Amino acid sequence: MAGFEYPRQLRILTGEGFQKVFDKVSLKVPDQPILILASFNELDHPRIGFVISKKNVRRAVKRNRIRRIIRESFRLNQHHLPPVDLVILARKGLDELEPEEVHQLMKKCWSRLKHKAKKANPQR
Repeated sequence: MAGFEYPRQLRILTGEGFQKVFDKVSLKVPDQPILILASFNELDHPRIGFVISKKNVRRAVKRNRIRRIIRESFRLNQHHLPPVDLVILARKGLDELEPEEVHQLMKKCWSRLKHKAKKANPQR
């Protein structure tokens, strides 16, 4: 399965990286239990970071499960995504979805993100 890794360079690791996305949001993909903020980066691949607050998802086990499921979806879809930095914000109720429902939700969100990115930046 070469090409479907999840190395460090595919993650937003610093507060500065997150702040850049929050300051320069170029794309928003809202859905009931999730919000994806994205800003175009200078790299040739997307990067992802998570903001899952205790207020919205109480239990650490559930926060980690959500992170794992979304990370897996990102790993499988990274080659189809535009070169953007993504911040995934969890909203209330995300922890109540079954893993398969979260996968379906992410599939829909990735598709909407690609569509919006094409509109916002047609030369990419």
